[in-house]
Amino acid sequence: MSSSPANDNRPLAIATILFTVFAMSAGDALIKGMGTDSTVGMWQLFVVRSVIVMPVLLGAGLVFGLPASLVPRSVLWVGLRATLLVMVWIAYYTALPYLPLSAAAAALYTLPLFIVAFSALWAHDRVTPLQGFAALLGFVGVALVLRPGSEAFSPYALLPIVAAMLFAGAMVLTRLRCQDEHPLAMVFSLHVAFIATGLVGVVVLSMAPGLTSDSFLTSTWHTMTSAEWQLMGLLALSILIASVGTAVAYQKAPTAIIGTFEFAYVGFAVLWGILFFAERPDLLTLVGLALIVLAGALTIRK
Repeated sequence: MSSSPANDNRPLAIATILFTVFAMSAGDALIKGMGTDSTVGMWQLFVVRSVIVMPVLLGAGLVFGLPASLVPRSVLWVGLRATLLVMVWIAYYTALPYLPLSAAAAALYTLPLFIVAFSALWAHDRVTPLQGFAALLGFVGVALVLRPGSEAFSPYALLPIVAAMLFAGAMVLTRLRCQDEHPLAMVFSLHVAFIATGLVGVVVLSMAPGLTSDSFLTSTWHTMTSAEWQLMGLLALSILIASVGTAVAYQKAPTAIIGTFEFAYVGFAVLWGILFFAERPDLLTLVGLALIVLAGALTIRK
């Protein structure tokens, strides 16, 4: 099925994606803090966060009508989309404790550039010379922020770029194969995938104690404090907004447009880094971030 502009609502889609990336960036800042200060690991996070979200989704399903609102029309495409998105968060969350938030955001938000490339490859959208120049500009910006080859470079910086490629694939898939799916069905499927993945991770670590440690990636199940439960509630709200928002936005406007407005995440990430982690981006980093944002703006110009 090819995408159709008949159901597009670009103002709604743009407003939705801006609010969505605000919530996503705030949640990711909290998770970065968890990666260094909390005993809750990534796999437990996946399970608990999505278990908190599930009653909300089931309640919404009752409002919109069961099972139509929660059962996807195409289990294959919606399942593939959910799998790609879970892989996105595994890659990104693994990197967060080891990178400045602004650097992780810059690497992740090569996303719109991959979206333009994948849209051209799979949806046969035409890539203009200006969009090609924007892609080059964006990757120069990423290089200035991450500085591969220097002492400041961390191999963990490659993981958000992998996450960006996976995220771009998922969003193009949303546009091409899931446009007629109910947003709740896509969100519900995503959280089923989160719970399943988290449980597999916990079981594998419990069966192989030699793999466990106090790191965010390899921490096994822990009894949570009241503060950690409150944190999980905030993260559940963040992921709920993110999962609903991305589904709605990419259904209601072309992928290249929405992908560009997702660059607002970079600005929010810089703000949270300054406020919560005392990060002070230097001049090269700020120039790189500016180039990334400019590249995003250029991708939608014809």
